[in-house]
Amino acid sequence: MLTKILDEQPTNAVDIIENISKDVKWAHFQKKMDTLRDEHEILPTFEAAEKRKALFLKENGEGDEELEEEIGETPLPNVMETAFYFEQAGIGLSKDESYHIFLALKKLISVQPIQTCRFWGKILGLEMNYIIAEVQYHEGEEEEETEEEAVTEEGGKWVGEVEDEEEEKEKEDEPPKSTYKPPPVIPKEENGTGANKYVYFVCNEPGKPWVKLPPVTPAQIVCARKIKKFFTGRLDAPVVSFPPFPGNEANYLRAQIARISAGTQISPIGFYQFAEEEDEEEEVEGGRDTYEENPDFQPLSVAEMVDSLSAWVHNVQSILKQGRCVWLNPLQKTEEEEENEEEEKAEEPDELPQELQQEIGPPLLTPLSEDEGIQNIPAWTAQPSTNLIPQYAVAVLQSNRWPGAYAFASGKKFDNIYFGWGHKYSPENHAPALPPPVQAEYPSGPEITETRDPTVEEELAFKAAREEALATAEEEDDEEGTEEDEEEDD
Repeated sequence: MLTKILDEQPTNAVDIIENISKDVKWAHFQKKMDTLRDEHEILPTFEAAEKRKALFLKENGEGDEELEEEIGETPLPNVMETAFYFEQAGIGLSKDESYHIFLALKKLISVQPIQTCRFWGKILGLEMNYIIAEVQYHEGEEEEETEEEAVTEEGGKWVGEVEDEEEEKEKEDEPPKSTYKPPPVIPKEENGTGANKYVYFVCNEPGKPWVKLPPVTPAQIVCARKIKKFFTGRLDAPVVSFPPFPGNEANYLRAQIARISAGTQISPIGFYQFAEEEDEEEEVEGGRDTYEENPDFQPLSVAEMVDSLSAWVHNVQSILKQGRCVWLNPLQKTEEEEENEEEEKAEEPDELPQELQQEIGPPLLTPLSEDEGIQNIPAWTAQPSTNLIPQYAVAVLQSNRWPGAYAFASGKKFDNIYFGWGHKYSPENHAPALPPPVQAEYPSGPEITETRDPTVEEELAFKAAREEALATAEEEDDEEGTEEDEEEDD
């Protein structure tokens, strides 16, 4: 340190002696020749910004000319406005995440031919979460997809029939087959109707690609009611459960979305109304499934919306025990199948199948006051967003049957959202279904029942009887021989 002071000869050496001491000490620990490069540390915030960078970039060709089109009618929902209303009740995500979801929905609309779009909610997972968008396609696009699915199904059936014929020719002498007939498969509802009325896209984080979920089937909904599984965040993950779930996590997620939507999608009474020109036949078959906005809607006050659950109605069809919104008789056959089976019925005796009882669910736009509670817990809890300033409060409803489902209403504005694990509330612990009893391998009868071993007394009695029978047989042979000799002498 003294050498450095003598070499540099600063004017105020006493004042900066502490700084000189630090520099000298630091010089001893720093290498003069270091060939190693400094490792660049990537901060988590930088990684998150890189993932969401694509959300903030405009596509090629976009500019001020398209600004007027964007301001006009668009299927893009105002996510920030909805988040503001839910924030009044302490519900929702952070502002940054809400805005990122806003941009992700805008990107989805620019890629897909979407007519309506809505931020459905967020389902939590063990590894990753699911951000869900509820959309409706234009009519033409949806019909093309249904045609493609029908072609693939028909092709699969034709290949299966050819394989069955070849197997029958090759294997003529086979052991007896089981007479068990599985129950008829209930077909799924067509796209745009019932549980498949909307199409759902999911992604794990804003900025990642959207993935379209497949349509839901009645078998998946029925099985989803019997199991309870946490989501992992991977759509291709298997669902290991009993009863076995027919599909992977993407199908299970779609089934849970259908169940949650059917039980928690609500709106203020009078906001929607049925069309006046609907046919009476539709009402008889399965109830009305469409509605329209009421132009003469007069919103109720927040106090009235909170005091009575009759001020809210369900705007999504309920799902029956069959797994469909509209009941379908699985034993009813089409005209072609009936013509093909007329010949078989003429040869075989008629067997009348057991009649199925038609299921009828609550009609559309049913008030929430008719919902059943859970033991002593009501199905819904209604409260204002604040009691301090009631004139600016927002009516908020919370579902107790599906924890995480919320709805708000303020004037003519309302919306539904879900943040949760995707599980239904149950006051008791989940008890998995027990396996069915073991099936008998073969019918028990006297011809295949094994005989018991004889006792010693029975064996001795059998030997004695056998010896007596042999002795009597020998005596009879001797008598016959003597009679033949006497006849020859005569």
